[in-house]
Amino acid sequence: MAGTEPEERTAPVSPASVELPQGGTVHAVVRWGTDVMHRPARPVTAYDEELRTLVADMFATMYAADGVGLAACQIGVDRAVFVYDCPDESGTLHRGIVCNPVVELPEGRARRLDDSDEGCLSYPGAFVECARPDWARVRGQGLDGEDVVYEGDGLLARCLQHETDHTQGTVFGDRLNDRARKKLRKQMEAAAEDYPRGWPVGAGSARRSASGPGGTAIDVDHVDL
Repeated sequence: MAGTEPEERTAPVSPASVELPQGGTVHAVVRWGTDVMHRPARPVTAYDEELRTLVADMFATMYAADGVGLAACQIGVDRAVFVYDCPDESGTLHRGIVCNPVVELPEGRARRLDDSDEGCLSYPGAFVECARPDWARVRGQGLDGEDVVYEGDGLLARCLQHETDHTQGTVFGDRLNDRARKKLRKQMEAAAEDYPRGWPVGAGSARRSASGPGGTAIDVDHVDL
């Protein structure tokens, strides 16, 4: 999870969190502008060892990059699946795997927007406000093809929406006006030396190791998804 001077702490974990596959390999994070980032991903149809390996690699890459969520397209794989390890509004951590996600958002009077900063591992080092509903539910399939439903508020709601967008070929920059996109680009360019091509391969994680979750450094104001 990116940010300046994050608070190191051990957070409670939701009992609904899944067991994470281990032994993944860290991959370079694919950047915006790459074709796989901007088209709907192919649905997951086989729940096999190949998928398990992919998901393990996605978790390993997410942890190495200090992210709270990662979609398959972000490591160059054309599959509609994302993983996450993200706190909700209360600080409780939620960990999950969602194949073929479909997001459900509040409507009418229940719809409240959160205009907090948002960032993306595929456009690293840059954060701008992005208004999204403050609650979300995602339906899909888990690692073994079972139906799964995850929901939450706070940063978790933002993460579920952001990662589902990735599986549909949408990056959060597509949701911004021209002024916000220019601000985002300037920040990304200013931070470019900190995120060389190939990042985060070879990078250490201050928050969690690539082998799995450990202590958490939470800075919910500046988070790469």
